[in-house]
Amino acid sequence: MSAATPVQQKSVTASKDAPAWTHKDLVGLEDLTAAEITHVLDTASAFKDVGTREIKKVPALRGQTMVNFFVEASTRTRVSFELAAHRLSADVINMTASTSSLTKGETLKDTALNLQALHADIIVLRHSSAGASKFLAERLDASVINAGDGAHEHPTQALLDTFTIREKLGRIEGIHVAIIGDILFSRVARSNIHALLKLGARVTLVGPSTLVPHEFEQMGVKVTHDLDSVLPDADVVNLLRIQHERQRKEYFPSLGEYTSLFGLTKQRAERLKPEALIMHPGPINRGVEIDSELADCSRSVILDQVTNGLAVRMAVLYLCAGTNPKRG
Repeated sequence: MSAATPVQQKSVTASKDAPAWTHKDLVGLEDLTAAEITHVLDTASAFKDVGTREIKKVPALRGQTMVNFFVEASTRTRVSFELAAHRLSADVINMTASTSSLTKGETLKDTALNLQALHADIIVLRHSSAGASKFLAERLDASVINAGDGAHEHPTQALLDTFTIREKLGRIEGIHVAIIGDILFSRVARSNIHALLKLGARVTLVGPSTLVPHEFEQMGVKVTHDLDSVLPDADVVNLLRIQHERQRKEYFPSLGEYTSLFGLTKQRAERLKPEALIMHPGPINRGVEIDSELADCSRSVILDQVTNGLAVRMAVLYLCAGTNPKRG
């Protein structure tokens, strides 16, 4: 980014006490420090201002090429990364599994090495296998960004969730976040747990015992199967959909029973604090994990999450590409 670029000047000011970012890749939040996570959030704050300008671009990644490689379906994450790269003046190539040589039996490693041979600087990967991004990051000179790997992690989603909470409530430390739903198969939940705990929040996981086993308490969170008891003390409720595509058996009798016990209905929402935030990473199954009216109410920050995802992904692309020794 040019020294004269206004967003850089604000970024340096906001993050002057934070350590320099040293990672060419972002494969997860488990190994990041609280200071590194805060550094990303502070950088995202500066980039968010870019979206309010008449010309919504900065030259930070001019001349760089990003490949959006999505082996799994996505709307918000894929489009958000594409827009983020365009806002940073990078060239963008979109790929899916069905249009790649993976359908012909080529390995993920060979596909990625061929992309690198075509001078791809950044590869954003969504894959159904946990650890796929880390596998490539260890073998490529290009920067690798994890856009979701199986039920392992979804780091940029957790960063934008954390960014939204900090923006709306002014802090992370000391707040109580309830994550509700299918935790067992959720990469979003795992990344959120890592980020929130490192920044000093309390986290409670809520859902059926089959989807929220007590083994998660080893991560430092509280586990309960009684949603009504949690809501009055929650500052944030983050609702997750049921990950049917990753399940191999039925984990509860019916969607109706799930909604009656763990859905955020209008009646149940009356237990929340007036200032409590309602979040959802999407896609929303209206009438299942959340009442449709609540998804659109004034306390819902679901669309704010989407907007903030653009700034967070701009920050991640900028920091990782800027740290990559390949760029000099």
